[in-house]
Amino acid sequence: MNLDPDLDLALERVIRAPRATVWNAWTDPRQLERWWVPAPARCRVDRLELRPGGAFVSRMSVDGDEFTPHLDACLLAVDELERIVFTNAITSAWRPAAPAPVAMTTTITLGDHPDGTDYRLVVRHGDPRSRARHEELGFTEGWGSVTGQLAELVENAVAR
Repeated sequence: MNLDPDLDLALERVIRAPRATVWNAWTDPRQLERWWVPAPARCRVDRLELRPGGAFVSRMSVDGDEFTPHLDACLLAVDELERIVFTNAITSAWRPAAPAPVAMTTTITLGDHPDGTDYRLVVRHGDPRSRARHEELGFTEGWGSVTGQLAELVENAVAR
């Protein structure tokens, strides 16, 4: 990974499932809803348009009743079975955004690994202060949690 330690946060994990299974968990809204927000919160995917310029919009609920905005993003790159890149600095309607708590561009990369899938996540920030803020808010715990949920979902599917 080409990382700038002043601007980027990253996470890597081997997921014990085929790359296509992990890809499907990212690209099928019904599967994405099962792991995209940290449990016990629940997720709804309102739009997932798998193409550059497509929308990625989700909502979340902490009580299971009221769903509030979670992510309104624009997909920048979609390379089947390999990479998804999105940013919340541009909304799904292609409007400039100032998202809370920070603007970011996220790259998800999937590669082959002898034990399944080499899963890599890089979150890029525009300035060191935004990176530090995201880290302070629990980047490792939050993204680590949902990555763990993703791994559990796909690894259990393979085990069946």
